[in-house]
Amino acid sequence: MAGSCFGTIFKLSTFGESHGEGIGGVIDGVPADFKLDLDAIQKELDRRKPGQSAIVTQRKESDTAKFLSGIFEGKTTGAPIGFIIPNENQKSTDYKHLEHTFRPSHADFTYQKKFGIRDFNGGGRSSSRETACRVVAGAIAKQMLASLGIRFSTYVDQIGEIRFESTDFFNQEIIESNLVRCPDKKIATEMEKLVREIRKEGDTIGGAIRCVIENVPIGLGEPVFDKLHAELGKAMLSINAVKGFEIGSGFDSIAMRGSQHNDLFNPDGSTKTNYSGGIQGGISNGMPINFRVAFKPVATLIQDQLSINTEGKEVTVVGKGRHDACVLPRAVPIVEAMAAITILDFYLRNKSIHL
Repeated sequence: MAGSCFGTIFKLSTFGESHGEGIGGVIDGVPADFKLDLDAIQKELDRRKPGQSAIVTQRKESDTAKFLSGIFEGKTTGAPIGFIIPNENQKSTDYKHLEHTFRPSHADFTYQKKFGIRDFNGGGRSSSRETACRVVAGAIAKQMLASLGIRFSTYVDQIGEIRFESTDFFNQEIIESNLVRCPDKKIATEMEKLVREIRKEGDTIGGAIRCVIENVPIGLGEPVFDKLHAELGKAMLSINAVKGFEIGSGFDSIAMRGSQHNDLFNPDGSTKTNYSGGIQGGISNGMPINFRVAFKPVATLIQDQLSINTEGKEVTVVGKGRHDACVLPRAVPIVEAMAAITILDFYLRNKSIHL
């Protein structure tokens, strides 16, 4: 199966299925002699893991990463970092009824048609469990970027029709102060109430995540096809359930005039506004990078739905198992991880521009 690698210099390859022995990855191109905080990596995994609150899937996984190579006495050696995350709480019997049945809007049908075979237990390779591997690589990338002064603020800014209108940078303590990871306590309470209601109905709901990255140096991004915002878009759209990506003014720019939208310069090269979202001509301009990611409602419902089986006959898919009613709270560290991987990769690529 192709397509399991991301990055050019700082490169992540992942493996494993949702209900197999475990998942894992190999991170290549990691700069040597960097002191890693392994506890901080685990904390990032804890932000993504299932069972962390009453509003997410109740599958119980510790998501403990075991590092196999590339780290010696707490420091990176420059060799590939290999790691595994064992699966500890598989309930494959929850999926036996899907052996010959396709869930609507899931990967079941397309995987079967493309490969002629599929792991129906939890979706196998198509499961969002794979994203834990991204969080490991992203946590390493974030530590390296933090040493350069680059920092991230990633939070839920919309669930359903409830939206938090902001493009500000918030500290992680504020973001982590509630179950939905929205910086505004009042709106967070409304979001949580909505998710609980949706969960009781056996239904699901989508939303959006905002990511703001500060202190990114000028010059990251490669014309013409490897523009920084294009790679960020690819990174985000590779995440399960993502249906949209916009940077800076995004789709709001449609209704604006050029005289309104142009980011006028200050004498120091910064800009008075940031409609560009920190990227111009595909290259970072030193302003905060600001983008938004849209997530669809999770496809797997705890409701019966009409579908078809492998013979093309109409059947009823029985809704059962352990699933998220809203994936947004657990997706925050995934979005941040993919952003960090992308930024570090371009930082390292930029090192090759000048002798």
